[in-house]
Amino acid sequence: MSHQAEALSKPISGVGKTDRGLIHAKWKERWNRMIIGAILPVTIVVAWQLLGDLGLISTFFLPTPLMIAEAFRTLAVTGELTEHLAISLGRAATGFAIGGSIGLLLGIITGLSRNAENVLDPSMQMFRMIPHLAIAPLVILWFGFGETSKILIIAKGALFPLYVNTLLGIRSVDNKMFDVAHVLEFSRFKQIVRLILPASLPHILLGLRLSLAISWLSLVVAELIGSQSGVGFLINFGKQTSSTELIFVGIIIFAIVGKLVDSFVRLLERSLLQWRDSFQG
Repeated sequence: MSHQAEALSKPISGVGKTDRGLIHAKWKERWNRMIIGAILPVTIVVAWQLLGDLGLISTFFLPTPLMIAEAFRTLAVTGELTEHLAISLGRAATGFAIGGSIGLLLGIITGLSRNAENVLDPSMQMFRMIPHLAIAPLVILWFGFGETSKILIIAKGALFPLYVNTLLGIRSVDNKMFDVAHVLEFSRFKQIVRLILPASLPHILLGLRLSLAISWLSLVVAELIGSQSGVGFLINFGKQTSSTELIFVGIIIFAIVGKLVDSFVRLLERSLLQWRDSFQG
C-alpha cells in the first residue's frame, strides 16, 4: 500500500512542479516585456535631464524631469495634488456613468430591434460626429461654468463608443445560436441574458475601454474651458503663470491615470473572456 501511495503521489507532485514552472516562466516573460518597454522612456528621461543640466535646452520652456518631480512633490505635500485629482476623477466617473449607461442601453435597444435602429441610429451618428469643442460653448451658455456642463461634456464623449460597439456586438451574434435557443425554448429575456449579451461581450468590453478613455480625454476639454479645480485647472493655471513644470505635472497625471484605467479594463477582459478559444490575452 505504501508503494502504491508513493506512486500515486509522484504524478501529483510532478504536476505541481510543472505548474510552478509555467507560472515562473509567465512572470519572467512579463518582467522581460516591462524591462524592454521601459528602455525607450528611461533613455529619453535621462537624455532630457542631461541636456537641461548642460544648458543645451531652455529649462523655462522644457523643465528637466527633476524640476517637474519637485513641482510634483510640492503639490503632493500641500495636498493640492490629491484634492484636484479627486475632483477630476469624480467628474470623469460621473460623466462616464451617465453617458456609458445611456450608450449601453441605446445600443441594446437598437441592436435587438431593427425598427429602433432605423429611428435612433441616424440621429445618433450625426450627434456622434459633433466635436466636443463645437458643442462646449453651447453647453456652457445653457448650464454655465458649473459641474453640470463639465459632466455633460464628459457624458457625451462616453456615450458613443459603448453605443456603437454594443450595437455591433449584438448584430454580430451568429444566427445559428438563435436556432439553438429556439430548440431549447428560451424566452426572450433568457435569450438576451444567456445568449446575446455573453456573445457580444467582447465588443461591449471594447466599447467600455474606449468610453473610459474618451471620458478621461473629455475631462481635459471640460476643465480647460472653464474650471476652478481639477487637473485641467492646474494646467490652465500653469499656462497663466508661465509655470511650465506645472503644465507637465498635469499632463503626466492625465497620462498615468489614463494608462491605469486602460490596464484595469484589459485585466477585466482577460478574466471575462478566458472562455473564448480565440482570446489571446
